[in-house]
Amino acid sequence: MNVFQELKARGFCYQATDETAVEKLLTEGKIAFYVGFDPTGSSLHVGHLLPVMAMRILQKAGHTPIVLVGGATARIGDPSGKQTARPMLSIEEINANAAALKQQLSRFISPDNARFVNNADWLCNLGYIDLLREVGTIFSVNRMLGQESVRMRLETGLSFLEFNYSILQAYDFMVLNRDYGCQLEMGGQDQWGNMVAGTELIRRKCGRTVQCMTIPLLLDPNGMKFGKTSGGKNVWLDTARTSVFDYYQFWRNCDDSQVEKLLLYFSSLPVEEIKTIASGPNINRAKEILAAEATALAHGETAAREAFLAAGSKFGFADPEKKVQTSSFIAGSDSSIVAAELPESAVAAADVAAGVPLPRLLMLSGLCKSTSDGRRLIQGGAVSINEVKITDVNHMVNSADFAAGGLTLRAGKKNFRKVVLK
Repeated sequence: MNVFQELKARGFCYQATDETAVEKLLTEGKIAFYVGFDPTGSSLHVGHLLPVMAMRILQKAGHTPIVLVGGATARIGDPSGKQTARPMLSIEEINANAAALKQQLSRFISPDNARFVNNADWLCNLGYIDLLREVGTIFSVNRMLGQESVRMRLETGLSFLEFNYSILQAYDFMVLNRDYGCQLEMGGQDQWGNMVAGTELIRRKCGRTVQCMTIPLLLDPNGMKFGKTSGGKNVWLDTARTSVFDYYQFWRNCDDSQVEKLLLYFSSLPVEEIKTIASGPNINRAKEILAAEATALAHGETAAREAFLAAGSKFGFADPEKKVQTSSFIAGSDSSIVAAELPESAVAAADVAAGVPLPRLLMLSGLCKSTSDGRRLIQGGAVSINEVKITDVNHMVNSADFAAGGLTLRAGKKNFRKVVLK
């Protein structure tokens, strides 16, 4: 299948200005295309990733992504999909968030064949009267009032500030078309009105035809926006907010009914392979593969492998005999090599010959900074040896505990070590 057919097969195409024209653009040459991200926070979360995954597919096919961070539009606030106005951020916060998002997005989109731009570079230098004279006559207020993002807010109230957002997003597309030859904009389905406004502005102002394509909003089985834990918390890419282990577990614990769809979206495994492994009795193995692939994209294969092995050592492996055939990188990682591939710490045999207090062993193995930290972890029920929880702060570990060549020491949900003697 060609790249457009792959996008469709994986479920990325919701709506397009002209589907035939979009397919022609993507299959008869190499184009520049763009997706915008407003830096309203210092980190992306899982719910932001669907358009990023579509960008990866197009970049892999040789097209050039333009990753736009909205340093200017974040000062306005996009009303799309919102019942109330977004909180106003300071310029300093927006600039810091823009830098953080650029760093996160560069994990998914290779900077070697991409442009990273900030619309503050052109919008913040644009005079209000200049903007009105340049594009004001092209935008129909009646048509703008018909946009879903505007219409939904008319009952609860829409400020004039937010009403301008669609014009600024359209202007972005015109600048990118003018300066970089951008011919396609992609974004979530709630962006349709803003995106079509851009195609119309370019047609009427510049005499050129460009296209846009929306990507479906991803919902969980309860009809809520995808990307939150069962407790309602966002699953962030920032490891200070969501640990790698918890990020892995979010995907591992997804609903059975969503596994195939999520694998199609958030992995690069072949479509036919996904349909095979996500069916019938293979569902838990498919969840392991999904979790590992999604975690590798966000945090790298090494971190994903460690999370897979740590989770398997705690909860068990779905396919320890590797009966399910997969091209995923975790095919070579199973329960037989858990001990070998867990992060390893070595302690001196002399330190444990006469017995070593567990808080000290936690410190020696690098799982905490001090023995007092170790005691607090134990008292909090966060410490186990070979998956046996230890709650006695005076527990002693001796040489006999290492008889199997080492022991698995855990402190909290995400910190595991294989501890060996040297």
